Amino acid sequence: MTQTPLALLQQYWGYDQFRTGQQEIIEAVLEGNDTLALLPTGGGKSLCFQLPALARDGICIVISPLIALMQDQVNGLLQKNIKAIALTSGIRYSELDTLLDNCIYGNYKFLYLSPERLKQDIVKQRIQQMNVNFIAVDEAHCISQWGNDFRPSYLDIKTIRDLQPTAPCIALTASATADVVEDIVLQLDFLNPKIFKQSFYRTNLAYCVEHTTDKKYRLLQLLKQYQGTAIVYVRNRKSAVELSNFLTQQHCTSTYYHGGVDAREKTKRFESWRDEKTRVIVATNAFGMGIDKANVRMVIHYTIPESIESYFQEAGRAGRDGLQSYAFLLYNTNDFSQLKNQFIKSLPSIEFITHVYRKFCNYVQISYGEGSQMSYAFNFNTFCNTYALHPIQTHTTFLALDRCGVIRFVKQFAKKTTIHITASSAQVLNYTQHNRVHEIIIKTILRTYSGIFDDATAVNLALVAEKTNTNETTVIDVLTALQDAAVLTFNHALTDAEIILLVPREDERTIRRIQKTITQQQTSKIEKVNAMISFVENNTECKSITLLTYFNEPHSKPCMVCSYCKRNQATQNIPVDTITKAIQNILHQHSSLSSRALVSSLQYPEKDTLLAIQKLNERGIIQINSNNQYQLVTL
Repeated sequence: MTQTPLALLQQYWGYDQFRTGQQEIIEAVLEGNDTLALLPTGGGKSLCFQLPALARDGICIVISPLIALMQDQVNGLLQKNIKAIALTSGIRYSELDTLLDNCIYGNYKFLYLSPERLKQDIVKQRIQQMNVNFIAVDEAHCISQWGNDFRPSYLDIKTIRDLQPTAPCIALTASATADVVEDIVLQLDFLNPKIFKQSFYRTNLAYCVEHTTDKKYRLLQLLKQYQGTAIVYVRNRKSAVELSNFLTQQHCTSTYYHGGVDAREKTKRFESWRDEKTRVIVATNAFGMGIDKANVRMVIHYTIPESIESYFQEAGRAGRDGLQSYAFLLYNTNDFSQLKNQFIKSLPSIEFITHVYRKFCNYVQISYGEGSQMSYAFNFNTFCNTYALHPIQTHTTFLALDRCGVIRFVKQFAKKTTIHITASSAQVLNYTQHNRVHEIIIKTILRTYSGIFDDATAVNLALVAEKTNTNETTVIDVLTALQDAAVLTFNHALTDAEIILLVPREDERTIRRIQKTITQQQTSKIEKVNAMISFVENNTECKSITLLTYFNEPHSKPCMVCSYCKRNQATQNIPVDTITKAIQNILHQHSSLSSRALVSSLQYPEKDTLLAIQKLNERGIIQINSNNQYQLVTL
């Protein structure tokens, strides 16, 4: 007798009841309907296709753009003794042949693959032979050019519907506007679809956007004010390391997490944070996939994300247990230009993309008309230096070619060149005093890379060479000598990336075919960055309402807990005279305080407190002393 969904939930997941909306979605899939599920981050999307697949004979084919997420879900299924497999990049043809046979004859329940795999004849032929019960499309917004991360390769998913015309399809996403929903239904060829959308409104989550001139100080304030575990999101790896070290120095247990951290170390750091041995994890957007921690009390964006979709998903990792939680975004006036520089000004032109594509093909010696499905290892920095290419624009170019299905760009962080100084700082100083020729290189590395005494740190040898006005060969020789002297460990990797060509080399013809797509993607990127900036700058509307409006969910009732609602209440209820009197009272008690300390102590809106300080100063009631602090004027 077939087990009920609830029985399967209890057997494999150990839960006694479904989350809101899950059971209805699962029943729709089991009834054979094409189904679209829009669930917020942490809404339990994967269970909505994994459970019904277990309830039916056959194999479920899962399409996902994220190799790490595929592997994470496969590992999770294997731990439950459920047979699952992922076709990731780098698999040889003979191995691929065996794996696909296993899916036909080995009683596997799940086959995870990227949409690019659907271009391969062997994959299509074997899928046609499989007993497919369901097709699941994860991150379904990727199929829409209006989505946050459009991937043209997702358009090939229609192929699998032709190969398995009777298998129903479930598409899942955590964020989609009305245009994206319409596009998903169209592109996946849904018939009479069942569409489930759980409200994105979070009554327990306060969205707080704050302007501050001193982010580190404000960060420490927030961590003191609110208890519980926290995620702090930053834009790059260097910031993650530096900010984590700063928090540790301030006696706040912290670690960092980014794409360059070794996989084993990532697991160790995540588990320490999950088990609350570490309170704060400072991370890039690499931290997010597969996070299963319900009681995160606070998510703090230390820098502005590139889109509302990214912000909404990351902020949504707070308070999944339903208790009051906070999503803070700290910004200053410099953040807007930095955001535009990174995500708009770095967008490459079609001419530049064509140039980089041709140079790469020459670099790895691919003849015209050849190279399809071939894998090439190379060093990104060396490639950029060889052809005098701008690193950021070149990296963006490879990502664009990846999204358009021309290449698969795999950054092999484990193969990066790393340095770990094992000697003490005193020993390093002593060494430099007796080895003057190495002094400038050692000091440059110390000034450029923080945390190098604590852990193996990825370094850019070309950058070190440029800063020391020398060449990479000299830097390598010096680092090798330092390793021989037991000052440090030096792991020199000759490659740090892998590129798999998905189509034959055709130079301009290749780029012409994707030119329209790239232009649309870049226009969409600019619009999303500008929408994010507008969200931060908007001081005239409840933050929850602004977010819900962006996702086409009508909601007119203010949340009363976001930064706008709190500030609006304070402005209505607290006269300026009340704040000025409070400032005078606290200065009577403390003699003198900085403006920052006054804002922190009084707990009034920062803007209003600074205005009150200004008025008291203009009236001659308070003045700034030699320590740059405010004090009462004595008569």
